[in-house]
Amino acid sequence: MKPQRGLGRGLNALLSDEALNITAEGEATIKIVDINDIEPNFGQPRKKFSEEELQELSQSILEYGVIQPLIVREKNNKYEIVAGERRYRAARLAGLTELPIIIKLFSDQQTLEVALIENIQREDLNPMELACAYSLLMEHFDLTQEQVADKVGKSRTAVTNIMRLLKLTPYVQEKLREDAISYGHARAILAVKDIKLQKQLTDLVIEKQLSVREIEKYIQNLSSIKDKKKKDKEKELYNPFYREIQEDLQRVLGTRVAISKGAKKGKIEIEYYSDEELSRIIQIINANK
Repeated sequence: MKPQRGLGRGLNALLSDEALNITAEGEATIKIVDINDIEPNFGQPRKKFSEEELQELSQSILEYGVIQPLIVREKNNKYEIVAGERRYRAARLAGLTELPIIIKLFSDQQTLEVALIENIQREDLNPMELACAYSLLMEHFDLTQEQVADKVGKSRTAVTNIMRLLKLTPYVQEKLREDAISYGHARAILAVKDIKLQKQLTDLVIEKQLSVREIEKYIQNLSSIKDKKKKDKEKELYNPFYREIQEDLQRVLGTRVAISKGAKKGKIEIEYYSDEELSRIIQIINANK
């Protein structure tokens, strides 16, 4: 039986006993510092924090205190948060002036990995935030999708599917980030390449409160209509009359010619690939006047 896939190296390795300054007695070296000496990690993949959840955690902190220290690294004479920004924000709401921390010598890559894995374990990241975090890992640290998948304990397919969201227009990405549409809606809209249509479909989902199945069906109907128009156009070109003229023109001009027939007018397109070829085609046309 294949063993269950874990979170890659996960926090077990990144936050090992040695990494966290665990003593021989099994206790971590915890330091209490001024909350103003702590600053968020601006590379933190999670950008959205629920105000309601922060208020609830803030009340808990007022009653029981901060039970779990923040993991930080020293940076610019401050302590940059590696794991625990939610606790930090709630502690500020609660009016705390000091917080317990554990200092770790993390690299930039390890800092992002820990922040990413911590959020994945708690399933706090919005799909769009997750896609951006994966992309950041790949671009800044020259990692492949396979390597990212190993680090966060996901299949490569799961990482690939999430990163496809980056192909959405900025407008659709923002609506997904705001939770105005779901991951399922976004995946359905990905099937549409037209930028304006992506926006229209997104607005339609929000306005009509469409389910994922409903928007999928709507997009399928649009595709069916488009396919029918394409087939009708191709059928016209297979008309022996137009096909014969098209082939004659291509033979005379020595380049590709396309004839399209609309409801009220038609169009002839003649391809050329350089100024010299254009001059040659014009000379042929003039010679046959």
